[in-house]
Amino acid sequence: MNNFDTTTRTSSPRIEQLRPNEIFVFGSNLSGAHGGGAALLAVNKFGAVWGRGIGLQGQSYAIPTMHGGPEAIKPYVDEFIQFAERHPDLTFLVTEIGCGIAGFTPSQIAPLFAPATHLPNIYLPARFWAVLR
Repeated sequence: MNNFDTTTRTSSPRIEQLRPNEIFVFGSNLSGAHGGGAALLAVNKFGAVWGRGIGLQGQSYAIPTMHGGPEAIKPYVDEFIQFAERHPDLTFLVTEIGCGIAGFTPSQIAPLFAPATHLPNIYLPARFWAVLR
């Protein structure tokens, strides 16, 4: 089962397992209390570490989304994009970060990923692409 569509670089809304080079990108909080949603899945299945709210952890990458509005989230998305640029051997499967427990909409979060649209190793959710196109 593929976790993405290679023709559209769209990540699957239901990622349950990863290939060795795939990274599950999820929304977290700064304290790394991964208690629900995609963050809990990241802890249970993809190596996220309780107490670490930012960056690469096992086969997951945490982007904090619970500490403010999109302007507060943007530096962490920018840091993620730079990380992905430095690791072209990895495929990053972005979930709808910020659009669950954090309470944002794709129209609020997707524009933060506009600089990633040219990167072949970043796959975004369909609802993010709908905003970005």
